[in-house]
Amino acid sequence: MGSFIEFNDTLQITKEQGFPVRVLNLNRHKKNPIKLNDVKDKIFEFHDKPGARIYHPPSTRCFLVHNINGKWLYWGKIVVLEQTIKQGSSGNQTTSGKYKIIQIYDPDYQEQITKNESPKMVSYF
Repeated sequence: MGSFIEFNDTLQITKEQGFPVRVLNLNRHKKNPIKLNDVKDKIFEFHDKPGARIYHPPSTRCFLVHNINGKWLYWGKIVVLEQTIKQGSSGNQTTSGKYKIIQIYDPDYQEQITKNESPKMVSYF
């Protein structure tokens, strides 16, 4: 017997898993770019990410990606402050945690990094 733990440098989450859509809105960001000061000192939470995952601890950054119907949209960099792996009654594991945004990409760079860093066929653009 063994165990499976995935190591991640990217927190890729949906709105249902806690992506902060009220704060990070692409249409608003393109018209009036969201600045780091807009989210400074805010702590965000994610939950029910399938599987046992370990994210890089601070001060090492992770990427923040919004999963929109299976398409990835890169937003910036975060530090994961807290993470918990839970075992469900069916034996499935999920990962939850808290993070702080440390960089928000400007809209032009956001499009470029999304196109270049997303896995094949899942770029939002």
